[in-house]
Amino acid sequence: MRVIDENGNQLGIMSRAEALQIAADQELDLVEISPEASPPVVKIVDWGKYNYQRTKQLQKNKKSAKTLDVKQMRFGLKISEHDLGVKIRKVTDFLEAGHKVKITIFYRGRELAHKELGFKLADKVINDFGDTIVVDQTPEFAGKQLNFVIRSSHAKIKNT
Repeated sequence: MRVIDENGNQLGIMSRAEALQIAADQELDLVEISPEASPPVVKIVDWGKYNYQRTKQLQKNKKSAKTLDVKQMRFGLKISEHDLGVKIRKVTDFLEAGHKVKITIFYRGRELAHKELGFKLADKVINDFGDTIVVDQTPEFAGKQLNFVIRSSHAKIKNT
């Protein structure tokens, strides 16, 4: 095993028994850092302190990690041009922040007789964004609403 002391200095390659004896002499613990390496790398450390620092680092990384949500925007079938523009600007803000956006077009009453109007509105929204978006889920009719999901075409793809 390749042994590293608590200051980060390499002590060289030695047997497990020798490494354990050195750790015991210093009243510290022997921790395997990289078992896949050839030879495996171990470090002589105070386990409590090492584990505490590692936990704190993981918490810090978790806190600074940005979670990406699926935002939702709802459109009525009879939305005016101005209102549509306002909502599209809001969707653009979500996309620039790296979020996916689920767009829902909802139908009321007799509007259900004209499902094609919802698909036209969905196509209009998708065409307004042009090449800046990718359609993750194509428009699908479910119940009294038409749903589809878009994301920015230049956003990093993250497996969830």
